[in-house]
Order: sequence, then C-alpha cells, then structure tokens
Amino acid sequence: MYAPTSTNSPRSGPTSGDDDALTDFDGAGEILRAWGNGLRPDPDLTVSQWADRHRMLSGRASAEPGRYRSGRTPYMREIMDRLSPGDPTQRIVFMKAAQVGATEAGNNWIGFAIHQAPGPMLAVQPTVELAKRNSRQRIDPLIDESPELRERVKPARSRDAGNTMLSKEFAGGILIMTGANSAVGLRSTPARYIFLDEVDAYPASADEEGDPVTLAEARSLTFAHRRKVFLVSTPTIRGLSRIEREYEASDQRRFFVPCPHCGHAQWLKFDRLRWQKGKPETAEYHCEGCDKPIGEHHKTAMLEAGEWRATAVAADPTTVGYHLSALYSPIGWLSWERIVRAWDAAQGSDEAIKAFRNTILGETWVETGEAPDWQRLYDRRERWTSGTVPAGGLFLTAGADVQKDRIEVDVWAWGRGLESWLVDHVVIEGGPDRHDAWSELTALLDRSWPHERGAQLQIARLAIDTGYEAPAVYSWSRAQGAAQVSPVKGVEGFNRSSPVSGPTFVDATEGGKRLRRGARLWTVAVSTFKAETYRFLRLARPTDEEMADGAAFPPGSVHLPHWVENEWLKQFVAEQLVTVRTKRGFARLEWQKLRERNEALDCRVYARAAAWIAGADRWPDEKWRDLEDQLGAAPTDSDPAGQINRPGQAPQGKRRSDWLGRRGGWF
Repeated sequence: MYAPTSTNSPRSGPTSGDDDALTDFDGAGEILRAWGNGLRPDPDLTVSQWADRHRMLSGRASAEPGRYRSGRTPYMREIMDRLSPGDPTQRIVFMKAAQVGATEAGNNWIGFAIHQAPGPMLAVQPTVELAKRNSRQRIDPLIDESPELRERVKPARSRDAGNTMLSKEFAGGILIMTGANSAVGLRSTPARYIFLDEVDAYPASADEEGDPVTLAEARSLTFAHRRKVFLVSTPTIRGLSRIEREYEASDQRRFFVPCPHCGHAQWLKFDRLRWQKGKPETAEYHCEGCDKPIGEHHKTAMLEAGEWRATAVAADPTTVGYHLSALYSPIGWLSWERIVRAWDAAQGSDEAIKAFRNTILGETWVETGEAPDWQRLYDRRERWTSGTVPAGGLFLTAGADVQKDRIEVDVWAWGRGLESWLVDHVVIEGGPDRHDAWSELTALLDRSWPHERGAQLQIARLAIDTGYEAPAVYSWSRAQGAAQVSPVKGVEGFNRSSPVSGPTFVDATEGGKRLRRGARLWTVAVSTFKAETYRFLRLARPTDEEMADGAAFPPGSVHLPHWVENEWLKQFVAEQLVTVRTKRGFARLEWQKLRERNEALDCRVYARAAAWIAGADRWPDEKWRDLEDQLGAAPTDSDPAGQINRPGQAPQGKRRSDWLGRRGGWF
C-alpha cells in the first residue's frame, strides 16, 4: 500500500507538499496499515484452524482452560472441517462415547459461524431446560472468552429481544437455541446451520407434531447445498437409536491409528484391551497385526498419526458418519485403566453394562425383551402376610388401568434400589360412566395397608391411564389433587434419561363446565418401564443357603405374593419386544402382545411411573434413610435386622404422625 501521488490536474489530489503532510505525522504508518488490512479479505479458515487461532476455553466450562488446541483431540479435526463452508458435505453424523471432545467441537462450529460465515443457526438440545443450561454454561463462556465473538454478539439485555438466553443476534445471522420437546422452537425460523446435540435423548415427538430431527432439518432445506446439519449423540438402544440409524446410513468412518511396533493401521476395539485379573492398572492394547502390547503412553503419537477411513458406502453422498469410543480419549482424560475399572464394576448389572456400552464404547445396547415364563414366576411366588407391606417396602404407589366395564388397580411397595413387592390387586366393577366406580377408587386413596413393622401406609401416588375416556379421568384426577394422583398417557419408545415427561396442562370438565388447562397430564415412555420390569424379573435370586448367610436380593428384584393367580401372571408377561423392519430397511423395536389381556403389565408400568414422578429415581441416600427411620426399618450396628421397633411401636424420637403414611404426607 502506498500514499497517492500529485498531478497537475485541477481535479487532482493533494500536491506533493500536501502528500508529505499526510505522511509526516505520528501514527500515519499505522493508519495506512490499518486501511490496507481493512481492504484485505478474511483468511479462508476451516473450523479447526479458526478454533486454534481464536478459541479460548473458560475455566467455567472446561477442565483445561486456555487456548483451544485441536492437537489435543486430532480425531476431531476432520469432523470440524466438514462443517466448514468450503466442504461440500451437508450432513455430518457423529456417534460417540462420552469424554471425547464432541461438545467443544460443536461450540467451535458455532463460534466459527458467528465470526467467519454468519447465517441463521439452530442449536437443539433434548429439552428447553437443557438448552437454557447449555446457553449459560457453554455458549455464554464461548462468547465471553473470545474477543472476536464478543465484538459481534451484544450482551443479553432485558430490553433487547434479539439477545436473550435462547437467542444471540450477530451481524448477518442469529443463533437460536431450543429443545426437541418444543415444536414452536423447532419451526421458529429457517436455518442454514443446524446443530442437533444428543439426538437419542430427544422425545419421539415434539408436542405431538412429529419427529424433532425431521422438523429441525426441514428448516434448512431452503439453503439447498449450502446447508450444514451436525447430528451428535451417545447411542442408546439397538433398533431405537436415532444416531445409530443415521450412522448406518452413512459411510461409517472409523479412526485408524498405527501400531507403534509394526505400523499396522487399525481402529480400536474393546476386546483388544487386556489386563491381569483384578489389576486394571495393567491394561494394555494388543495390536491386531503383531499382537504386541501397546502401552497407553503411545496414544498421543498414535492419535496424531491417525486418519478417518470409510468402511461403507453412504446411501446419501452428501452425508458422512463417524464413530468413536472412549478408548481414543486423550491422555489425562479417560484412561484405559479407568475404562477397565468401569467394566469390572459393571459386572452383574445389566443397567451398568448398558451404560458402559453407551457412554464408554459409544455402541448401542441390545435390549432383551423376551417375556419370562409365567409358570416360572408362579413357582417363585413368596409368602408373607396377605395385605401387609413387607419390611423392605418403604412407600406405596398404584397403577390404575381404566377399561370399559372395570377399573383395575395394582398397589406396589418400593424399597431401596427399586426393589418392589405386589401388595394388592383391586378390581372395581363398572366402567368410567358409573359414578360409584370413581367413588370406590377415591376410597382406595384413603385406605391404609399395614406395614410389617406396625405403621399404616397409604398410596403416596397413583398414576391412572387416560387412554380410555380421558375426560372422565381428567375430571376425577383434578378433584383428588395433583399431590397424590397423576393422569398419564403412554407413548411408545425408550427414553431412559427421562422416561416420564411433563406435566402438561390439558382441559378438564367439572360439573359440566369445561376448565381450560384444568388437569396435569404426564407422558410415559412405556417401553422403558416394560423392558426394565422384564430385566428385573430375570435377576438371579439368592438361594436359601445364601439368604441364611446374610445375602440380599439384588436391586430391582420383583417379589410376587403367594395369592397372585395364574391369570394375573399371564397378563404380567403378556408382551415381548421384537425387531421389525421399516419400509426403508431400518431395524426398529416394538412391543407385541402374546395374548389379548395385559392389564397387570400396564398397571405395573403406571405404578412404576408414579414412583418416578414421586422422585424415587433421584432420591439421595438421606431420603431413603429418613423413610427407613420413619418405619423403624433402618438396620444399625446394634440392631442389624432392624427389629428394635416392633409392630405397633413408633420409631424412637419420631411422632406417630410423622411415620404413619397419609394422603399427600411424604411426597
């Protein structure tokens, strides 16, 4: 760049003297350099290059604050760069384990778009609440710690509707954050960029308007080849996992790393990780080429020399898919030793092994939904005083199934680890059009069941199905109050992170008058609780000899009383989980009936949902201890069997009104 020269034209610029004046003052050179830099176009960076140059990690949101280094997670470079505008890929699928750096890669993309390639962007979390949390914990630090972003995104102000917790405006674009449970949020605006995070935790439908992924992707279609869609998730269950379905339709890339001994390129598999029994610290990876052990200290060099390779042909050439397990986690994050310890600790628990496969290996879990044999359950029935809550039961819930000519109710007791006992089975004759049937159901809420240690327990919460005559159910539920009664609607699908969602407000009728938003409706992913029930029924039980030596039933054990009849048992195992193929050839799981009547299984699912709504899945140990104290069931060093408080006695130091179950009392 140079200063203009003078001419003799009357319309010319300054004379040579004036020209000298322009350059003969302090700061002239800086002005000219700034002018030149302003005319120079921005560098053509990829997302990973932008992150290395501009991204700063906040101590609020990262375990390793400071400048972002893509060399820390080399396997993320290609994934990020596929998100760059210069790459023709339109859809990027990432099926991954936890602790591999996927979240920060997605945030890098957001920062890149704001700074280098502005446009409308939609970022979707499983729920609106999670979207708000992500905005506070991830997006705000992303902007605050990067000067280039701070200049472009105004701070949120109450009077500035364009910059709030769930929307960030910047020159040339806007970032909108929402939850997959909000159809309004998903259809709010066209979007060139779409970031779909943890898609396997999305509900089956967004406000009953359809699949959230489909709704979100529809917002990008107007941008044609310029769109970018990033789908990321830890997988869940085979046949139901969205991210697995998308990955299997892609070119299925794996990250191949070279053996430090023979150079053989391979992708890391858990069955090649070996260790001495009982010594996780001896874990080493054995090369599939030369079978020599590879110490974890080689991992950094292996990752740097690794490359992604396609292992299939994609159905859509504009889609690429990546899979990565935590075996690739950088040194200092999740070590092979910790992975081995997690595997050893998971043995004996299907739930723990499932979590290991999902979060450590980044693989789906194959749900075994084969129905247990009802005759086997008949032989396993147990004998305790009829109508009495056994010692381990700490609170009661009930599930009610409304039929045309009757209401069936099962009352279940729940203890630590979700161990459960069937306490009562009640059939109320007459359908929902019979007033006396509702009166009898109301009376059941006021009924007490004696506890083995002397207390009287009432139903803490009853969940009632709304599938038949929903208006009548809403009206009755509203009259009883939300503290004890929860109307529920079952939906197909698995959602282990949040199997019950809600409540949502629905219209109710009372005294012939329609009440807007008069009842609270909960939505239950019934497949989750059906599979859990069958899994609990398959748990191994201690023998009489083991019981005599002090062995306990495993968490989740289901105890059935001696009085339960064959018909009830057949209903309890009336369905099985089968794999079916969709028209596009994808595998899908669905529950199919083995026999027509299945009320016992449905009532169990609703009672289990009631326990979830009451909070049993999230209670800390102190809550369980408090319930045990109220019932005199807590073992102590001086009373390991919990026998000091005999039936009829209130636990020492407790008022009788504290430990008697009562309507709405504990929950």
